[in-house]
Amino acid sequence: MNPITLIIIYFTILLGPAITMSSSNLLLMWVGLELSLLAIIPLLINKKNPRSTEAATKYFVTQATASMIILLAIILNYKQLGTWMFQQQTNDLILMMTLISLSMKLGIAPFHHWLPEVTQGIELHTGLILLTWQKIAPLSILFQIYNLLNTTITLSMAIMSIFIGAWGGLNQTQMRKIMAYSSIAHMGWMLAIIPFNPSLTLLNLIIYILLTIPMFMAMMTYSSTTINSISLMWNKTPMLMTMTSSILLSLGGLPPLTGFLPKWIIITELLNNNCFILTTTMAMMALLNLFFYTRLIYSTSLTTFPTNNNLKMLSHLTNQKYNFTIPLLTITSTLTLPLSPQLIM
Repeated sequence: MNPITLIIIYFTILLGPAITMSSSNLLLMWVGLELSLLAIIPLLINKKNPRSTEAATKYFVTQATASMIILLAIILNYKQLGTWMFQQQTNDLILMMTLISLSMKLGIAPFHHWLPEVTQGIELHTGLILLTWQKIAPLSILFQIYNLLNTTITLSMAIMSIFIGAWGGLNQTQMRKIMAYSSIAHMGWMLAIIPFNPSLTLLNLIIYILLTIPMFMAMMTYSSTTINSISLMWNKTPMLMTMTSSILLSLGGLPPLTGFLPKWIIITELLNNNCFILTTTMAMMALLNLFFYTRLIYSTSLTTFPTNNNLKMLSHLTNQKYNFTIPLLTITSTLTLPLSPQLIM
């Protein structure tokens, strides 16, 4: 792709969520959502094969439908109240339409079916943008209207997302699909706490991004997209395999790694709000997530596949070239838990 075109595309992807986050006008928020939607489409179809075209089509149809629903909600709200902001007097149906459209954009259950398929059909660096930066704009709108939403419906969608994120990742062998189901589960945790303490949603999002970036960078180093290809990584870069295992355990929320921090604080906050059944269910689903991450680590790090002796010495014979930001991000994504007292204060 032309470098100037690529610069314009990435600038627009950065600009869209920035407009949405900095605006209090619903129409400008919608414009920001559309900018980020239209800018990422060329990146989705950059790889010339039918799978990426299918993924781009699925993404565009889903996101365009969500944009149409939220635009309709904005217009109906303006017709009812004469303002470009949601108010306490806003009709519940309009707020429900907004929640549905934002859930479609975020890949929250039961509107999650597009996310694993689209992530599987695109390149790794585009998948990283899709699972991190593209989540910021819809979440910023949710952040502004959380006190107007129906708590029961919000919590129901959250627990459904955590359930599907845990069960969906169990039988996957493709790393991109595993990361997509991980995203669905993390979105469920963020949605569960937003009615009670939205600042914890922001903390969860930051830690999720800090965990996802080094995981995708590790996969991009050797274009590892399946469990089988990752299992051969120990021959080439044993240290990278160790870091990948640490990041996966942190994604699963194993203490004392960084990924445990948001789960710990969210469970504490939900218990303070007497949500005992919800908290118990979320903790059990988190164990399922941790199970398939641990199984993945076992099959890639703790078992040795049949190889010849020369292949076992490959790490000593080749120059190990990988991005040196990965160790730094790995430290951040695994050892931030001691900072939790400062974060809570």
